[in-house]
Formats: sequence, structure tokens, C-alpha cells
Amino acid sequence: MLDLCDCKSIEWLLIKIGQLQQLTELQWAKCENLKQFPQSIISIFPLSMLDLFDCNSMESLPMTISQLQHLTKLRFTSCKNLKELLQSITSLSSWSMLDLSFYNSIEAIPTMIGQLQHLAWLWLIDCENLKEHLQSIARLSSVSMLDLFGCNSIESLPTTIGQLQHLTNLLLKWFSNFLKALQASFH
Repeated sequence: MLDLCDCKSIEWLLIKIGQLQQLTELQWAKCENLKQFPQSIISIFPLSMLDLFDCNSMESLPMTISQLQHLTKLRFTSCKNLKELLQSITSLSSWSMLDLSFYNSIEAIPTMIGQLQHLAWLWLIDCENLKEHLQSIARLSSVSMLDLFGCNSIESLPTTIGQLQHLTNLLLKWFSNFLKALQASFH
């Protein structure tokens, strides 16, 4: 594990980080000035967890992130300037956890997210502008935890959400339209 949490002055990481061939976890939480995601990270074959919590200056992810085939946990919590969640990340079929909480620039879930067949936990806490493509969430056959706490722009849940057989935790606190959406989903 490489833990660079709270390294607030880091703006970029060395290209040679990709030479850390046995690295399984990267923790970059609260690296507020980190602007670029190093391309060389894709050569870290066993990398299973990437934590970018509160990396407010990061604007984009490299297209090559989809090559991290062992990545199971990804946390983008509070990455306020991340402009676009790449469709390419949905090709990482081994994901079990995805945290996009406080990712306010997201307006739509990538339609391909429904292909993440091993995704068990999805956090979308306070994604205030999220309102589109929730149908893809209803295709997450393994999801057991879905947290939509504070997603006030969502007007309805997919009517098929009631068919998620493994869903044990559905958190809708401060979801202003929750009762109407919930009733429609489970009929």
C-alpha cells in the first residue's frame, strides 16, 4: 500500500509510480492539489483499490484506467472538479465497490454501469445534480447496498429496482421524492 493521504502540496505524481509492481492499494485521499492521474499506473497489475477521496483539483481520468483489471474498489468521493465519469471504467467487471459520493458534477450514471455484475456497494451520497440514467442501476444484479442519500434531483427510481434480489440496504434519506419513487418501484 502507498498512502499519500493529506499530501496537500502534491500536484502530480512521478511517472515511475508504475514501477511499483507489487502495489495493491493507492490512497490519495485529501491530495487537494493533485491534478493529473499518472498514466503509468496502468502497469501496476495487482492494484485492487484506488482512493481519490477529496482530490478536488483532479479534472479527468486517463482512458487507460480500464486496463486495471484487478481493481475492485474505487472511491471518487468529493472529487468536485472531475468533469466526466468515463464510460471506460465500466469495463472493469471485477469491481465490488464504487463510491461517487459528493461528486456534484455528475448528472447521469454511465449507461454501461449496469454491466458491473460484481458491484455490491454503490454510494451516490449527495450527488445533488444526479437525475438521469438510473435505469442502469437496476441492472446491477449483485448490488446489496445502494445509497442515494441526499440525491434531491432524482425524481423517480427505476420501476425495476424492486427486482434486485441481493439489495438489502437502500438508503434514501433526504431524497425528497422518495415515497412516490419507492412505491412505483415495488409495484
